[in-house]
Amino acid sequence: MGWVDNAIWWHVYPLGFCGAPIREPDESAHGPRLLRLVNWLDYAVELGASGMLLGPVFASHTHGYDSLDQFHLDRRLGSDDNLAELITQCHARGLRIIFDGVFSHASAQHPALLRALQQGPDSPEAALFDVDWQAPGGPQPRVFEGHADLVRFNHETKETENYVTEVMCHWLDRGIDGWRLDAAYSIEPAFWSRVLPRVREHNPQAWILGEVIHGDYPEFVAASGVDSVTQYELWKAIWSSIKEKNLFELDWSLKRHNEFLAHFIPNTFIGNHDVTRIASTLGEEGAVTALAILLTVGGIPSIYSGDEQGFTGIKEDRLGGDDAVRPAFPDSPAQLAPWGWDTYRAHQDLIGLRRRHPWLTSATTQPLSLDNTAYTYRVTARDGERSPDYLEVHINLESHPHVIILDSSGTELWRQQ
Repeated sequence: MGWVDNAIWWHVYPLGFCGAPIREPDESAHGPRLLRLVNWLDYAVELGASGMLLGPVFASHTHGYDSLDQFHLDRRLGSDDNLAELITQCHARGLRIIFDGVFSHASAQHPALLRALQQGPDSPEAALFDVDWQAPGGPQPRVFEGHADLVRFNHETKETENYVTEVMCHWLDRGIDGWRLDAAYSIEPAFWSRVLPRVREHNPQAWILGEVIHGDYPEFVAASGVDSVTQYELWKAIWSSIKEKNLFELDWSLKRHNEFLAHFIPNTFIGNHDVTRIASTLGEEGAVTALAILLTVGGIPSIYSGDEQGFTGIKEDRLGGDDAVRPAFPDSPAQLAPWGWDTYRAHQDLIGLRRRHPWLTSATTQPLSLDNTAYTYRVTARDGERSPDYLEVHINLESHPHVIILDSSGTELWRQQ
């Protein structure tokens, strides 16, 4: 998978970014909001990103993960032509683009589900959904993780397998470069092992990322056939070790990370649309320290839009609890507040350092010294591949978070300001 070897994703949640109303939208909310993203593509390139990782863009009931039609753009974001224009504009700048595939569940208002419930278990669309047809009081759709408005697809049927394959190939044919599989962990890997070979036969270059939170990452990759999974273990260790001044946790996680890298290249991150902003957890200094760790270890990193400006936002367990981490952005980068540009430049510097050392994608780490508040690790290419060089990363949390990065000759490459 040559093109993804050195990918760095800029991760965007489009409905929030583009200012679409999330709850109880009506026809007055329709409009070509997605084109606002075109104004940000040069900004993403200047940041150092090589691609856009988009959250859900398809027609949905509210937040995008309750889909109504995965063959068309959500009308709150515009038309299918607007989506085609975004793909064209990304590729014109050398940016890859991957979509968020929500194939675990759909909206309880999905038209096909409503028809199936009305027409019964022998209806043409009934096999798409996981419904208890014998439930007391009438047919009862099974739901995703207790959310009554998110109805499970039936992943045991050929109809669902064909549906997911068709959606994935449909958008690959229209120019996207891959898929993030939302809640991939909630579906038996055997389902993906049936779908993904069909998708790869159609488009061998597609990159497939599975959302997996806990469990045996290498086993999931091997059983499902995905290329990568989300490295939540490392995400947690990075922020927690800095916040608690316990760098032993980071060291433990990096040893685990080395083991994962022997099997696949994980998607690494310090922020996404589902978690509290890194700057809210660690403050500005701590967030930059976390970034330095992210960009000096193996993996395919993603930067959640706004983190590169030091955006803050706390995720809460309530209705609307994601809003703070999924805000609307201004029409263009020129309208950003001035205080975030130092953080942006730190991102540019560290992404630039990573690009000058492309072997970092599969690099492994070795601890050189370690205590609660000070940690030095050496980063080397796996098995000496591509480069005999190495980097040394010195982290010190004693008085305030601080990182220094040296090359193999002892030359200082970057120092946290």
